[in-house]
Amino acid sequence: MIGAATSGRVGVLGAGTMGAGIAQVAALGGRETLLYDAFEGAAERGAEKLAEALAKGAARGRWSEADAEAARDRVHPAGALEDLAGCAILIEAAPEDLDLKRELFRSVAAVCGPEAVLASNTSSLRIADIAAGVPHPERVVGMHFFNPPALMKLVEVVAAPESDEPALAAAAELAEAMGRTPIRAKDSPGFVANRLARPFSLESLRIVGDGLATPARLDEIVRAAGFRMGPFELLDLIGIDVNLTIARSFFAQGGEPERWRPTPIQEAMVAAGRFGRKSGHGFYDYGDGDPTPADLDHVLPSLRTASSENGDAGEGAGADGGAGVLDRLYAQIANEAALALEEEIASPDDMNTAMRLGFNWPRGPLEIAAEVGPRALELLTELEREKGAAYAPAPLLSRIVTSSG
Repeated sequence: MIGAATSGRVGVLGAGTMGAGIAQVAALGGRETLLYDAFEGAAERGAEKLAEALAKGAARGRWSEADAEAARDRVHPAGALEDLAGCAILIEAAPEDLDLKRELFRSVAAVCGPEAVLASNTSSLRIADIAAGVPHPERVVGMHFFNPPALMKLVEVVAAPESDEPALAAAAELAEAMGRTPIRAKDSPGFVANRLARPFSLESLRIVGDGLATPARLDEIVRAAGFRMGPFELLDLIGIDVNLTIARSFFAQGGEPERWRPTPIQEAMVAAGRFGRKSGHGFYDYGDGDPTPADLDHVLPSLRTASSENGDAGEGAGADGGAGVLDRLYAQIANEAALALEEEIASPDDMNTAMRLGFNWPRGPLEIAAEVGPRALELLTELEREKGAAYAPAPLLSRIVTSSG
């Protein structure tokens, strides 16, 4: 019977960083956990790294040594798929390859009964596409953890059109047993958190492209508003090349809406080999000391405009101290939230929770929408007139603004 997942054995398919992290929180949640990987020896190596992580966590006071030892003893490498028979829920954490994930679930379905829940940790593929051809697709759901799973509390439980309620409830209950906060998400591009984060990077890139601020100045403005990291610090951390791939995927999956169009800045940075921290150079230069703002005049000529008009020290947003730039960023965040709410990708509470827990935002996007009020509508209308469809206000945004007033 689907729904016994929280009291039954958990199988994790893929013993890389994400898979081992998911197995760790499952074991800390009291579940016997089997860790499987198709590559010989990978499951054993994953279990060893997991044991090391548990010991480090105990040393830092995140859990007791007794809890770490008990969790370690609950994790068992699985040498073959057949060893996963009897698992109540299986969580796939394989590379983002649709054919690979489909084949993995088909193989698992052949050794597990129809009552087993099959959950994918995908962040970019549709659950419905993964479930295609899998026996009993009603038990296939998304269970999207954030990296690193041991620290990030959010889990998006994703419902494909055929996913049934017992399977979704089992995934949510297991997430709670793991000490995570589950939210319900529609099977749509980026699910909830990654979708709502789109304007945080894209609109910041456009603001810089328009010569209104340097990357370092915009980061400073955003941090002063309560965000843990500025958009360009985050882009460098993720990898500008990785972000560009994600941006292209969103643009294609969403039907090429203008607001999701990748920017020339992303293309120029990747073409110049400036990928961020991993390459030593991105929007910042990374040496032995603290990161320093990069000289990007040769890569991004628009930055010369921002520096010359607003001062070489990067006083980027002019006399208003950054309020105008922040208004523009907030307007697009609010607009994306309104569009997502129209599409019913999640409840308002879950949308706000997703951004607080998934990206450490100080406020949720709908809370930001209520905060910026009528100015967001005015600004978007002006920008749509000047720059086009990327700034078209969502019909629902006016209702959010009106109801919050």
